[in-house]
Amino acid sequence: MKLFVLGFTALLATGSVLAAEPVIHDKTGFFVHLDVAKVLSSTDTYGQCGIVPARLDYLDSQGREHVLDYQVQGIGCASDN
Repeated sequence: MKLFVLGFTALLATGSVLAAEPVIHDKTGFFVHLDVAKVLSSTDTYGQCGIVPARLDYLDSQGREHVLDYQVQGIGCASDN
């Protein structure tokens, strides 16, 4: 029974250490390969004009969290057709 309790405690400690992994900030560029398994959030640029900052938060195929900051053309401007 003591061995079970020690094993369970070690498992919980390991899980809390893995959960504390830092977020990876990806660098922007023209040919950046992104390993996106799940999108957590992204910036809504509707109603903004011109080039605006945007952000993509995602998980890769190994479950690590990434943040990508980039520039994008806003949509929804009155002068755009």
